[in-house]
Amino acid sequence: MLTYVWPSSLFNLMLKKDSRIYIAGHKGMVGSAIMRALSKQDYPNRITRCHADLDLTQQCAVRDFFEQSEIDVVILAAAKVGGIWANNTYPAEFIYNNLMIQSNVIHAAYVTGVKTLLFLGSSCIYPKYTEQPIQEKALLSGPLEPTNEPYAIAKIAGLKLCESYNRQYGTDYRTLMPCNLYGPEDHFADKNSHVIPALIHKFHQAKLKQLPHVTVWGSGSPRREFLYVDDLAEACLHVLRQPQDTYHQGTQPMCAHLNVGTGKDLTIADLAQHIKEITGYSGSIQFDSNQPDGTLQKKLAIDRIQALNWQPRVSLEEGLQITYAWYQSKVSTD
Repeated sequence: MLTYVWPSSLFNLMLKKDSRIYIAGHKGMVGSAIMRALSKQDYPNRITRCHADLDLTQQCAVRDFFEQSEIDVVILAAAKVGGIWANNTYPAEFIYNNLMIQSNVIHAAYVTGVKTLLFLGSSCIYPKYTEQPIQEKALLSGPLEPTNEPYAIAKIAGLKLCESYNRQYGTDYRTLMPCNLYGPEDHFADKNSHVIPALIHKFHQAKLKQLPHVTVWGSGSPRREFLYVDDLAEACLHVLRQPQDTYHQGTQPMCAHLNVGTGKDLTIADLAQHIKEITGYSGSIQFDSNQPDGTLQKKLAIDRIQALNWQPRVSLEEGLQITYAWYQSKVSTD
């Protein structure tokens, strides 16, 4: 069995109040939540760049940025993301852009001496058919869900990149694999969005137009686990604050990621009903079984991160209400 002795000199590395923290993807849903959490918890040295100023798919530009910025900690939340339709329609973009972003940022962090990095993946890295709840060790134990395979492979590559740099160079690059996320700053549309923002948009528009029914993709029977994005942001900072030996007590050198979720799931049909009620839509719900369901169930085992004394705080009902209120405010100002 492969073993690795973590360098004792790195045991006490953690997120400090004076750390210079680069948040890659700070304008996205996850990055925005991390920015809110850093501000709330008084981490003043936040480093950001918009896409117009720094294209993370460009290796030389990323390397130059790192060489000039004196970064202590990287939180890698930048990614190309989308729902089933987007993954099916743009597979080349999903694998290429994510591979380039991850490789450029992680390698630039290493060559410029950044010892601490947090990479964010996705629960879609796990096999389509695997035991529930899904434990971290299920990674690479079976075929992936075809509709998002390119994105999943990119995220697996990012995870393994972090593990490999840790094993070879003694860096402290950590990885979290969250379940389905939702919240403010998400992308709300019918096709390109994840399920919650897509449904919020559909039901809201149907209410305004007084449509008799809303059509939901698939059979409604798949089960999904949802985490409010600010809870993920809190998990990110909580994990970064852990000493290195504490973080790695529940991991292995080649299985060093942690799942993040709520430990609860529900059917897409039940989710649609919740969103119908929150948006105040009075029509009916129809399911289009000609459209793909994706993986039938994805519920994460979260015992490893719970052992670090982290728990989600926001219930699905509360999170959906906050998200819908944000969406309404956004729609009214557009």
